[in-house]
Amino acid sequence: MKNRFSHVRCAASLRPVVLAVLSCGAVPAALAQDAAAPILLAQNLRAPQLSETVVTATRTEQPLSDLVADVSIVDRETIEASGAAGVSDLLARLPGVEITRNGGVGNASSVYVRGAEQRFTAVYIDGVRIDSQSTGGALWEQIPLAQIERIEVLRGPAAAVYGSDAIGGVIQLFTRKGEGPAQPYVGVGLGSQGTRKIEAGVSGTAGPEGALDYALGLAHARSSGFDAKASGTHNPDDDGYRSASGSARLGYRINAQHRIGANLLVSRLDSGYDGFTYKPAAPEDDRNKHRLHTAGAHWAAQWREVYSTRVSVSDAVSRYETMPSPYRTETQLRGYLWQNDWRLGAHRLSAALERREDHIDNPALDAWSTSLARSRAQNGLALGYGFTAGAHTVQANLRHDDDSEFGGKGTGSLAYGYGFAPGWRATASVGTAFRAPTLYQRFSEYGDATLRPESSRNAEIGVRYAQGRSSFSAVAYRNRVSNLILFAGVGSCASTFGCYANTARAEYSGVTLAASHRLAGVQVHGSIDLQNPRDLDTGKQLARRAKRHATLGADTVIAGWTLGAELQASGRRFDNAANTNVLGGYTLVNLYASTRVAQDYRLLARIDNAGDKDYQTARTYATGGRQLYIGLKWEPK
Repeated sequence: MKNRFSHVRCAASLRPVVLAVLSCGAVPAALAQDAAAPILLAQNLRAPQLSETVVTATRTEQPLSDLVADVSIVDRETIEASGAAGVSDLLARLPGVEITRNGGVGNASSVYVRGAEQRFTAVYIDGVRIDSQSTGGALWEQIPLAQIERIEVLRGPAAAVYGSDAIGGVIQLFTRKGEGPAQPYVGVGLGSQGTRKIEAGVSGTAGPEGALDYALGLAHARSSGFDAKASGTHNPDDDGYRSASGSARLGYRINAQHRIGANLLVSRLDSGYDGFTYKPAAPEDDRNKHRLHTAGAHWAAQWREVYSTRVSVSDAVSRYETMPSPYRTETQLRGYLWQNDWRLGAHRLSAALERREDHIDNPALDAWSTSLARSRAQNGLALGYGFTAGAHTVQANLRHDDDSEFGGKGTGSLAYGYGFAPGWRATASVGTAFRAPTLYQRFSEYGDATLRPESSRNAEIGVRYAQGRSSFSAVAYRNRVSNLILFAGVGSCASTFGCYANTARAEYSGVTLAASHRLAGVQVHGSIDLQNPRDLDTGKQLARRAKRHATLGADTVIAGWTLGAELQASGRRFDNAANTNVLGGYTLVNLYASTRVAQDYRLLARIDNAGDKDYQTARTYATGGRQLYIGLKWEPK
């Protein structure tokens, strides 16, 4: 489990003992927002239009107006205007999402969707699943934001659609897709702490009637950063980063009924960190080395007006290592999916067969570590039913997964929406989900092969309003997780230091309010989360999650300039499960402005943490302080 609860993943050279303790962490919290609540980013603020379509809720493209699920959409214009340094920074501006990071960009980052740990959120890039079978969950710092065009965030259990891992939700990230005539672009940016960025690419269509669509992108960024540690004995140097990434997405429409496509993403990240083994007499520059590859191919067929299929094959490799302290872990995920969809009037039926193959390779690089090379497979059958007519919407899903190691697991969900007035809808849903133990948790020297899946039961009710640029949502939820896997004391494993065990229970309950409204030419938006994430056995507040956090912002257009400000606030949290190490609350103010300086050029200027607030999201780890960023992009229309 990659909690990053005390996640100094690089510190202490990532010896297996440290990995065993830190990869397990605390239990999740919970928050949520309703399906059509506003996308509360400081730029391009708007409620998702009900004519938009999403694929994440059911794995089938659907109008947002037909969904009962809790979904947010972030488009490319919003991503570019945000000036965010990474995917996690961008997601932190959504209601119900909190993040932590051990230092600056390129260091261990955690994204809590409804309070859930990394391992409880299933993450996909262009339909390719990414994960770590060592720490559990996607390594967010590996994902290059420069290559991402669209993000869909589904909150709430989704195991009945996706299988293992989707206890907290699902996040789908999509790279650029070619549309219309060729569209080249080049962007450059400069920022505080020696930040430099450059990106370039082209997308479009070609051939008869645009049968071939293509998109290619390259990006490079670097920064001298800042000292990642705020206290304690450590290397006082700046911990910067260097990143390079590229993506390609191709599609070909064979005829009106058949289309094939392929996608590729490659990312390299080299970032500095401060380990626990620093010796002033012999200083070392500790480095994280990240590699992420994703590749996928698919064939979509519309056999009849009412029946379509999609077959896809995907492969992902996530590699992480540290230098000069030797540690390396690599996870490979291979997936196969056969999706079938029927549309019969107001009814939608789906049936899917899916296979997932996981492999972990942790070589022993020194006398302190042991090697682990292990594989497993999961086979799943998923059935879905949807109904939309008038004011009523129903969505039901059932799934059974069979794991080659621990056996079978069934999940289900049921959701209902009722439009009781123009623009208004009430929703209610229940669902179950699970997370299979990682290969490291089961077969390392700290592992227990008899570990059971972590399981959850969730219930929520909500009400929302969406009309034009105005929206409001309120949702109340309760999610209980049992059989949580924590790093416990000495047990049945080979280690005398401790073992993984199913030892904990938690409840995540709360209310999320969100709204957006245009007033006298100013778009005002905000959200507040009131939650009680707690350990059911101890009654303690779960680590690194605040009971209250909120966003507030406004933007307007004056003389061709888009001007805006946003506020991010968080109450106090605790850095440990015992609730003895307090992380103080904080309020950040961010300012931004953008304008078109010529027909094909757009200028962006942004100041984050304008008040230079000194705060921490992880104890003893520093944050960046006031930061300025200026970007210029050429993109002919």
